[in-house]
Amino acid sequence: MIAPRREQGNAVVEAVLMFPALLLLILAMIGAGRIVLAHAAVEAAARDAARQASLARTPQAAQQAARTSASALLTSENLKCSPEVHIDTAGFAAPVGTPATVSARVTCAVALGDVAIPGLPGTKTIIATFTSPLDPFRGRN
Repeated sequence: MIAPRREQGNAVVEAVLMFPALLLLILAMIGAGRIVLAHAAVEAAARDAARQASLARTPQAAQQAARTSASALLTSENLKCSPEVHIDTAGFAAPVGTPATVSARVTCAVALGDVAIPGLPGTKTIIATFTSPLDPFRGRN
């Protein structure tokens, strides 16, 4: 008769070997999720900034409204970055009755240093651009 083998410790050894791989997978999912959510927030900030700029009457008011709007949206999304908001207000120079647009480009460096994944950069720069039409029959300065 053959004696039964003792395999009582195999499950513990397998669990110990699988734990680092599982932990790395979870951290990778957290990092990817953070990047996706940050990208969506920056896209929304660019869209909102362009929209607010298109409602302004002057290029200076458009700049201010766009910056305020983008910063407020990124803050409400809990995205901790110092956004750079660039507004192209060349459309304000177009004569009334002529189609024109205003564009907003939002750049945000998202911190990833707290997600401890080897090879993941400390920050990821996300850039989003959106263009909104100006009302062709509304007065501009």
